[in-house]
Amino acid sequence: MKRKSAKFIFAPWILALFVLIAIPLRAQDATAQAPAELPAAANAAPPAQTAQAPPVAPPAPAAANAAPDRHVTWGGFVPNVLHDQKEIWLFPFSMARGHHLLPALVFVGGTAALAAFVDNPSGRYFQRTQSFTEFNSIFSDSHTAWATVAFPAGFYGVGLIRRDSYAQHTFLLAGEAALDSVILATVMKDISRREQPDEVPIGGSFTDTWFRDRGNPFGGFGSFPSGHGIEAFTIATVFADRYPKYKWVAYGLAGLVGFSRISLQAHNPSDVFAGAFLGYVIAHYTVEHFH
Repeated sequence: MKRKSAKFIFAPWILALFVLIAIPLRAQDATAQAPAELPAAANAAPPAQTAQAPPVAPPAPAAANAAPDRHVTWGGFVPNVLHDQKEIWLFPFSMARGHHLLPALVFVGGTAALAAFVDNPSGRYFQRTQSFTEFNSIFSDSHTAWATVAFPAGFYGVGLIRRDSYAQHTFLLAGEAALDSVILATVMKDISRREQPDEVPIGGSFTDTWFRDRGNPFGGFGSFPSGHGIEAFTIATVFADRYPKYKWVAYGLAGLVGFSRISLQAHNPSDVFAGAFLGYVIAHYTVEHFH
């Protein structure tokens, strides 16, 4: 029975890994093979009216809709991360000059609203219910942590085998964004010192948990923001930006990881929202430089 249960636990992750790796790469192959028909078309006789027709602008390349490529290599990985960290930690000064006020208000307002009105009923519900036992066994701490590393690594491995530089570049961007998010989340956890929901006694308050965690002061063990959540949404955003047709797969898996943090009572809804928001912003605007 134990072996059968283990197969059931890992089956969804294996299926999702196949979807994330195989389908986007096959779609890219189809795009890459399209120009192969151009030489035959070039040898065909032009229509009689071609010379008199006004010039037509060439169609925009398919890559125009993809994320702009940032120069990232193994050798430039650390300098890029240091540059990103400078932008991240200087963000309050940029906001003080009147920039990016709307996303900052959304982040603060959304987190505060969830902490005030959702964390308590959510925490008390998951303290009592046993409805998510099977779900939690699949999306456990170790399984989600393993999958967050295995998905991009598997993608990179397939990219190496197929000599697909775009896939390899995607992996490097995702790794850079993930490291950026982990550094930020670790510092925020050490500052907020928020207790995790599973540390709250029955009938206790899930909002009165800030600055109470007495663990390692430099271990990043606090509850705010969700570490699994920020990593999952950071990586999902990079893949969604670079393979937009399959963004529902990336964000869907990240959403399941985020929900599992709540059902496992590892984090509050406000913690997961903060992690998802920060992960998206770091990947989309800091690493990939969308504006």
